[in-house]
Amino acid sequence: MPRVRELEVFRLVLPYGRRPESILVRLTEYGGMTGWGEVVDGDPKTWVALEEGLARALVGVDWEHPDELGTVPGGPAADMACWDLWARMRGVPLAHALGGSRTSLMATVRIGAERNLDSLVSRVNRHVCAGYAHVTLDIHPGWDVEPLRAVRHAYPVLGIGVDARGAYTDVGALEVLDAYSISSIERPFAGPAGLADHADLQERVAAPVLLEVSSLADLDEAIAANAGRALLLRPAALGSLREARRMHDRAVQAGWEIACAGGQGTGLARAATVAAASLPGCGLPCDVAEPPRSAQIVTPPVGVSGGVVAVPLTQPGLGHRIDEDRVRRLAKESYSA
Repeated sequence: MPRVRELEVFRLVLPYGRRPESILVRLTEYGGMTGWGEVVDGDPKTWVALEEGLARALVGVDWEHPDELGTVPGGPAADMACWDLWARMRGVPLAHALGGSRTSLMATVRIGAERNLDSLVSRVNRHVCAGYAHVTLDIHPGWDVEPLRAVRHAYPVLGIGVDARGAYTDVGALEVLDAYSISSIERPFAGPAGLADHADLQERVAAPVLLEVSSLADLDEAIAANAGRALLLRPAALGSLREARRMHDRAVQAGWEIACAGGQGTGLARAATVAAASLPGCGLPCDVAEPPRSAQIVTPPVGVSGGVVAVPLTQPGLGHRIDEDRVRRLAKESYSA
């Protein structure tokens, strides 16, 4: 039975991009075993919630399984740490603890809009040469048919998905993309667009419309409206891995496909995404592109090799060793209880 003796929380400013903030939670049980979790979040309220409520919720409290804990203060970082600790204590990989069965995952790489078509095709070429069998093209009105046509002409059998990032209001503008044998149309509409627009698009195209929803209730509503045929599952954006698993199960029950994505930061959140992506319904290519090595605190690094992501199954828990010295060097702030 896990019983947390001590917890530590670290706030890191990561050395890349827009220097996002990452919060790490380290739990230590009475036998000395540890579990780690992470959330990429710059909201001061998250830090306050952890500082004010996490010790009261976990330290000295007996529990049999992470599902018993409900919503832990501080959200996904603390929940992930509980799952990691629980799996380590039982000597099982987190993927198996969640019910995963895959040993490897096909990866996709996201490719943003380029200056011109030649630059786009060259960039796709670099990733194909690195072993990727699938790419996801960012599109928006004015940059959609032509780039998709150029990539499909250069790579007739390459798996290609498109991510609209909610940029469209016209169903017809997306319908024409279906002629290029795309694997999915991700996040087509945003703002005032409702499920009816998504359902209209799904009725017109063969490719699954890939929806991102924030709760099980929203997923149920989308399924009832026939608003798509695929779920974009981001475990790091949900409150718990239990919620991610429940959404997976509901999507599978409805006959939907699933793509896992997300979890930036130091590699811990991405490791949890990989574990969730090993669930049997997650058959679409996953997006767990490797964070810069300058930011990773895990060994081996979480990333892609030859277009494939290995699910770590030889070590318990998240399956990665944590460089605690590096965590403390990168920490901008920390506390323990």
